[in-house]
Amino acid sequence: SSDVCSSDLQSILPSFNRKRLIEHHIPFIIPGNQMYLPHFGIDLREYFRKIHTKKKESFSPGTQATVIYALLRETDEKLTPSVLAGKLGYTLMTMTRAFDDLQAAGIGEFLREGRERYWIISNKRSLWDQAKPFLRNPINKRVWIKGFLQKSLAEAGLCALSYYSQLSPPLLSVFAVGYNQWVELKQLGLEELPLSEEASSELEIWNYNPELFAKDGIIDPFSLYLCLEASGDERIESALEEMMEKIKW
Repeated sequence: SSDVCSSDLQSILPSFNRKRLIEHHIPFIIPGNQMYLPHFGIDLREYFRKIHTKKKESFSPGTQATVIYALLRETDEKLTPSVLAGKLGYTLMTMTRAFDDLQAAGIGEFLREGRERYWIISNKRSLWDQAKPFLRNPINKRVWIKGFLQKSLAEAGLCALSYYSQLSPPLLSVFAVGYNQWVELKQLGLEELPLSEEASSELEIWNYNPELFAKDGIIDPFSLYLCLEASGDERIESALEEMMEKIKW
């Protein structure tokens, strides 16, 4: 019929237009989505397409920790949510969600055997390149501290970068801790300063535990890269490039 308004398959009639057509009893059809044919006794029916949510702009701390672990691992053990929960100290639910995030982003391959799901990484360099757009600076907060640290902490910042490159170390030591470690340090009486003048060191508080991936008392190079990549300092950028070139993929 000429009074039937048809639309492209990919379009959805705006609600305000749809309401006006219905009020004036004007038939319309959007194939596979909406239909209103009052002369035939057919009322409006809607078939909502599945809405594809926008890809996450960045991974959660648990998912990012999963990627860092896979980049640093030296064995070929099977990566499953249960294995990673034990390795990283997260709940099984958190690791399952991490697998969901990685699979949705198309990073690596996933196989299922019975109830177990396996994450397969064939090439670490490809993993880094694919995951990099989803990874973020793990530092939530920087604080100045004064006093003796009663426990050894992983070196971070430019201190760590001087370990991985030819960059000269800074005058002030820099360390990294997770949130739970930070709470423990404050309970031990560690003093936080408002300014750096009297500080004995700088402390980075991360959204995942840096000690999970630290080696020889130094934070891992991948997390360090994420911490410093936006520095805007040519010396730091050159040192980061030097560090990444040394990685054995």
